[in-house]
Amino acid sequence: MSEDRHPLPPGVTRRPVRRYTADGQLAPAEPDSVALEEPLDIRLSGDTVAITMRTPGADRFLVTGFLFAEGLIHSAEDLGGLAHCGHPGDEGYGNIVEVTPAPGLVIDLERVGATKRGTLTTAACGVCGRRSVDDLMATCSPVPPGPEIPASVLARATEHLRTVQPNFARTGGVHAAAALDEHGAVLAAFEDVGRHNAVDKVMGALVLEHGLRSSRASRPSAMRPTVLVVSGRVSFEIIQKAAVARCPLVASVSAGSSLAIDLAERAGITLATFVRNGRFNVYTHPERLREG
Repeated sequence: MSEDRHPLPPGVTRRPVRRYTADGQLAPAEPDSVALEEPLDIRLSGDTVAITMRTPGADRFLVTGFLFAEGLIHSAEDLGGLAHCGHPGDEGYGNIVEVTPAPGLVIDLERVGATKRGTLTTAACGVCGRRSVDDLMATCSPVPPGPEIPASVLARATEHLRTVQPNFARTGGVHAAAALDEHGAVLAAFEDVGRHNAVDKVMGALVLEHGLRSSRASRPSAMRPTVLVVSGRVSFEIIQKAAVARCPLVASVSAGSSLAIDLAERAGITLATFVRNGRFNVYTHPERLREG
């Protein structure tokens, strides 16, 4: 059976493509699998907080992770309700999520700065309105020391992404993120066209399904992920999300930016980049890594 007859997995769609071949010919059009991208309007009590371009699916995790990373909520207990607006079959259904705070909770929308009230937040935007490491560290205390883990666990961290990227294998057009415990076991993993969205989906799953809490929650968190693994480069925003989640190590398949390294140093996070084939570069806090 040809590929165009197989049912499409979530997050994948098809578009016609014509391929230019090595012999200089333009082949006839045929269906091609491509990553699905649609807008998601995040509304809080009727007010649009942000619009992000994402791969549909796991929207409740994406929204929860976004609110958590922005400091608008600190635990699952801060959420009163979270649901798609409208009815199945309606135009645009599935692309608007309405969030209701828990009874008695007042959420300060000013914390999201430039993402507030409909300003477009693209999949490559992440933290908007925070311009320096100092701004973030004023609202997020450094991650405490420990735990110490074998360097080999970190060296193999990105291998876990290969098993959770079915859409990437089919399209080559999505990022992935995963949270691991100190033994390297996967706690949560997601794909998305936006690398920040993939991380938000992971964080949202940890909040809703594992009881993750920020340092500003009324009660301390009973868990925290040990390693945040990302498929793309590490920017300031990725480290920011790890800091809010109290995640002590970040591992990336690709490079890290200067500001990400500076923030990781200040936030007490071990940052490893180019984690591939059992090797990596570590820029900050190598004291967490045990050799051998």
